[in-house]
Amino acid sequence: MSNRQEALEYHSRGRKGKIEVITTKPCATSRDLALAYSPGVAEPCLDIEKNPDDAYQYTAKGNLVAVVSNGTAVLGLGDIGALAGKPVMEGKGVLFKTFADVDVFDIELDTRDSDELIRTVKLLEPTFGGINLEDIKGPECFYIEEELKKIMNIPVFHDDQHGTAIIAAAGMKNALELVGKSFETSKMVVNGAGAAGIACANLAITLGIRQENLILCDTKGVIYQGRSEGMNEYKKRLASDTKARTLAEAVEGADIFFGVSAKGALSQEMVKSMAPDPIIFAMANPDPEITPPDAKAVRPDAIVGTGRSDYPNQVNNVLCFPFLFRGALDVHASAINEEMKAAAVKALADLAKLDVPDSVRKAYGGEDCKFGREYIIPKPFDPRVLLHVAPAVAQAAMDSGVARKPIQDMDKYIERLEAMQGPSKEIMRTMINKAKADPKRVVFPEGDNEKILRAAQILVDEGIAEPILIGEVDEIRQKITELKLDLTDVEIIDPNTFEDRGKYIDKLFAMRQRKGITRAEGKRKIKKNRNYFGAMMVHMGDADTLLSGIEHHYPETIRPSLEIIGKKDGLSRVHGTYMMVTKKKVVFFADTTVNIDPTAEEMAETAVLTAEKAKHFNVEPKVAMLSFSNFGSSGHPLCQKVKKATALVKQQAPELTIDGEVQANVALDPELTAVQYPFSQIKGDANVFIFPDLNSGNISYKLLNKLGGAEAIGPILMGMKKPVHVLQRGDDVADIINMAAVAVVDAQEASEN
Repeated sequence: MSNRQEALEYHSRGRKGKIEVITTKPCATSRDLALAYSPGVAEPCLDIEKNPDDAYQYTAKGNLVAVVSNGTAVLGLGDIGALAGKPVMEGKGVLFKTFADVDVFDIELDTRDSDELIRTVKLLEPTFGGINLEDIKGPECFYIEEELKKIMNIPVFHDDQHGTAIIAAAGMKNALELVGKSFETSKMVVNGAGAAGIACANLAITLGIRQENLILCDTKGVIYQGRSEGMNEYKKRLASDTKARTLAEAVEGADIFFGVSAKGALSQEMVKSMAPDPIIFAMANPDPEITPPDAKAVRPDAIVGTGRSDYPNQVNNVLCFPFLFRGALDVHASAINEEMKAAAVKALADLAKLDVPDSVRKAYGGEDCKFGREYIIPKPFDPRVLLHVAPAVAQAAMDSGVARKPIQDMDKYIERLEAMQGPSKEIMRTMINKAKADPKRVVFPEGDNEKILRAAQILVDEGIAEPILIGEVDEIRQKITELKLDLTDVEIIDPNTFEDRGKYIDKLFAMRQRKGITRAEGKRKIKKNRNYFGAMMVHMGDADTLLSGIEHHYPETIRPSLEIIGKKDGLSRVHGTYMMVTKKKVVFFADTTVNIDPTAEEMAETAVLTAEKAKHFNVEPKVAMLSFSNFGSSGHPLCQKVKKATALVKQQAPELTIDGEVQANVALDPELTAVQYPFSQIKGDANVFIFPDLNSGNISYKLLNKLGGAEAIGPILMGMKKPVHVLQRGDDVADIINMAAVAVVDAQEASEN
């Protein structure tokens, strides 16, 4: 299939286009209708009439942006008209919604009269919280934006201008830092005097580039003072007092080149003439002014960025506009000003210096993203951009006086943004906050693993836990240096040189001498097996909890802890659960990792422990004891086991909402349950699922994870005397942090008992 055909089918298959409107309130009954429309709708109308700001409370205005275009400069296609540009505007809406949960109406205006467009957009102000101008040719775009900003009391932003400028400026800020240069002393050339070029030049001046050190060029050469050909008032404002007349003359000795012009505009000879460590952002699309390989062939010291995803340092507007508007909308900003744009630049530049999540690396084929010449701008699919840019923009709006609804608690605002990225983020943030209230010592037997080290940095930075790293000290410190981490105050222990190793060996021998372990074997385990050493640290009180398994099979990880720490008194064994986070709800699956063929008594233990664990995550448990039978419909021994387990749980924890034996569909179908099983306690709304054996539990959670797209958090061990948790091989840094938070909260509870 050709790219053209694939693109056409993408837009035409099923529901046509890329967007739809959905309702956010129910409209299934006559009462719903009376509230949604007449007569109930009159009440918010009357309130808004008295207080116009109530529109942000009772309507979608506060989360609604208009993407407005007349189709005069669509992508690289030029003046193709408003209707032909509609797929692009719909696409803009997709990006707004996907990256920042901002709703969009795309509005294509069939006019080339700037004043007519201005009047039309002004009349739309009651509907929207912001205006995103798109694909309007210059110089009209400058005039349109300037006039709308004067007459409208909501943010107006021309992304073709400022989006490119903000991303490029963030990259430039970091590139200058890497080469040891400053804004104030750097010479800059911008090639392309359209919307993006002029915006890049203006923002660079705002950030500190001196206007006398900046030269703007267009197709006719340098824009110099006194030039008359091809000029407009916006170019005149940036005209240089220079003898240079061509791009080649302008770039000689330049520190920075920004290209928003055409393929091949910058030659290798021009690049050769630039200052040491030149910064070259060749942003013409789809083909840059010069490709990175061509630039580096003549100047290996160059830092190069383009607009393309197949080269490093991609300047992509999606890093800006969704998050800029998110921050502006959330404080009901009356405008997007220079302070807000500068805040976005700084937030993006700072984010590029932080450790990159594994989810981002995976999205880019495992690319090793570390701050440096090949990574000076965050990747477009980095989920942290929302959490950094939107708050920075909102804060700048408040500081500069354009916010009409200031944010009172920025930490809670960031948590709300995080919740937009999925229910698992919200749930784990709650767990992380609990952990931060009283951080505990978490021992990591795999202390030399890169992911463990990167997670340890975040655990320290956020105050979630106090990591203890097990391994060869010099090797771990070397890796810390290579990863550019700061773990100076983190304890690193080598079992071979640990001064209290003898006590550990003696204790292990005393515990296991009648279970087949000699003192010599105990010594070998403590010295050579870090999982034994880590478990002994927890047992001896030198650590509060253990987290391991990223490099080992599950049995290898859990066996030392079972032998040394063991299960709680009164329990038959330990148990395992996974928290499964779907788009609709959070559920718990157990036992999914430990018990192969549990007895009824063991199933009952699993149910009680999992219900308690659900409460730790602020989930009120409703337990379904799963089977292929519904309430005695089969007398098979497997079903009888589940029935007996249900009865045992009701005896042991009579306050618990539980039912069984029950099929999975009945446990999740309120309508079916109401008709056929009205006596059921869980009423088809279960959130804790206890499986009759490990086969069914393990298979189910993995199917839901892979086919249903549910996020699996775990495995969470239950029933140990002291908290121990296991990582899965292949877990990323975010998984490690999540499980560390779970381990810390368990350790907090253990210290209270």
